Amino acid sequence: QVQLVESGGGSVQAGGSLRLACAASGNRLPIAVHGWYRQSPGKERELVATFTIDSNTNYADSVKDRYRISRNKARNTVYLQMDALTPEDTAIYYCYVRIRSAEYWGQGTQVTVSS
Repeated sequence: QVQLVESGGGSVQAGGSLRLACAASGNRLPIAVHGWYRQSPGKERELVATFTIDSNTNYADSVKDRYRISRNKARNTVYLQMDALTPEDTAIYYCYVRIRSAEYWGQGTQVTVSS
């Protein structure tokens, strides 16, 4: 069974930075997509940033100039460096993994940005 362990998150003032990490384990097949989504109260879950198996990255327009996703392939871990945070970035951030057609989600980690 694939397990996702998230770390990082927390509270920060506007303009600050946070770093999230998500380690995947238990997969016997290669991870096709590994990344982050987020969900704010009253809004749908949205893509933040992902890494594909061929090392392509994909970012939401709202974060592409402020966030950076990186990966340690040997450790099956992705990192999300979030800079210049704004209150609009406040959300629960969920780690996401897709292996073939199967999708897996982390439990979520809260990011709160105060003005």
